[in-house]
Amino acid sequence: MLNCFLFLISNEQNTRNQKEKGMEKSANSTVKTVGFMMMITLIGKLLGLVREQLLAANYSIGAEAAAFMTASRIPRTFFDAVFASAISASFIPIFNEYIEKKGKQEAFRLSNIFITMIGVVTCIMTVLGIVFAEPITWLFADGMTTYTAKICVEFLRILFPTVIFTGVAFSFVGILQSLEEFTIPAAMSIVSNAVIILYYIFLNDKFGIEGLTIAFLIGWAMQAMIQIPALYKKGYRFHVDFHFKEEGMKKIVLLMLPVMISTWIQPINFVINTKFASHIYFENYTDAAITIIDYSNTLYSIIVGVFVLSIANVMFPKMARLTTNHAEEDLGETISVTLRSMLFLLIPMMLGLMVLSEPIVKLMYERGNFNSFATQTTARALFYFSFGMIGFGVQNILSRVFYAKQDGKTPFYSGLVSIVVNVAFCFLLVDTMDVGGLALASSISSVVSAIFLFIPLQKKYKNLISKSLLVDLLKMICSAVIMTVVAMICKNSMLLLSVEGIIKNLIVVVLPAVAGGICYMLICYILGVEESKQALQMAKGLLKKVVH
Repeated sequence: MLNCFLFLISNEQNTRNQKEKGMEKSANSTVKTVGFMMMITLIGKLLGLVREQLLAANYSIGAEAAAFMTASRIPRTFFDAVFASAISASFIPIFNEYIEKKGKQEAFRLSNIFITMIGVVTCIMTVLGIVFAEPITWLFADGMTTYTAKICVEFLRILFPTVIFTGVAFSFVGILQSLEEFTIPAAMSIVSNAVIILYYIFLNDKFGIEGLTIAFLIGWAMQAMIQIPALYKKGYRFHVDFHFKEEGMKKIVLLMLPVMISTWIQPINFVINTKFASHIYFENYTDAAITIIDYSNTLYSIIVGVFVLSIANVMFPKMARLTTNHAEEDLGETISVTLRSMLFLLIPMMLGLMVLSEPIVKLMYERGNFNSFATQTTARALFYFSFGMIGFGVQNILSRVFYAKQDGKTPFYSGLVSIVVNVAFCFLLVDTMDVGGLALASSISSVVSAIFLFIPLQKKYKNLISKSLLVDLLKMICSAVIMTVVAMICKNSMLLLSVEGIIKNLIVVVLPAVAGGICYMLICYILGVEESKQALQMAKGLLKKVVH
């Protein structure tokens, strides 16, 4: 699907701008590079899914699972709140600026200073996190039982050093992506997830969930280690450098502060949803809502993340370079084509995930201690998370546009609105919809945030929404609605099959998805949606390669 997306972007850009002779060759190269990256990312996400399946099968939605999930999320939340997107959004533009104006060696020197600063700050954060593990746990989930909170504190003290490894790993990612090396950063999760999966297979029965925290820590350390050979080949050598007054560092910090505040939004929303979830009680299931939200959000993130985040990570350095070179017209065209092609694929993905939410959860999680109740409640949350898919995609792309333009204030204000909306709808929906209400609140906040980011860009780049785009969007929606009906009929028919077990679960997911996808593409083609013609052209090209 990502290959299709890149093909749509490159094809539209080729047809609209034939002035540059090498554009077609460059576009095809981009499709191949990002397609390969997508495959690596997909493998990593699938391994992540296997990791979650093993957690569900061994610990289901019980107290230990709730404690582990909360403890593993807290360090990442603290890191996200301080550095995650801020590293890429502030470091990458300035690093690229240094490469363009001062050369690679000066850019490497800047990165050494930056990584040294990240290391110092994350070490301080880790010490404070270990010391204050108990109050931090209650901050995140004050509705936990005493037993769950106690083991969560123990796990948290083991896991907080992941902040250090994450800081180094993300910094390495920024360097490699700026040097147009995307495959190694995309492979990080393959290594970390493999470590955890191997633990489940060989050591879980002996060391239990306590040993799992150690495996998790080792997995995160490997995310940084795996990038070192690629950096070495690029000529990069790390040296501790405390020259924090470097001109580039001042620019990074000035840009990082508003960006850093804007990146608090996602972790803050996570804290809000977890706190609400810790007060939801299901009969015979202690702290189950926390694990249900986590399982469903992880599955949703894997499904949408392979597509959206892969595209966002590839497009961001390119948008940063366009901004540095003051190529505003090209930047506006890139935004428009990216959004149009993304909507063409996200609209059917959203409706398809809603239709198949329960069969997907059953296929992925229902085994071992993960029973039908856990499947139904997790599927309900996944269904409502799906509402936010388009908002999630648009928000991720547009926020990077502002970061590329070294504007962190607009995403910050967008994030504030997102938090207010999330809190308000959590209060409104949690009593009547429990975990489904929390997921829906999160989805609504994503959509509102995306709209907030879109409005100023539409004012600047008038061509983002055109009459032809609105007409085509209406055609896509109509096609997707018909696709949904076809997928529902197919799903209900498959449920009547006499076969049982994983074979039936797989059939109930795959056949409706394939039938619905074919239906969507055909109707879009009949209605004259340009992207469907380009997708068909790509499919024919791939078929010829397979035949020959």
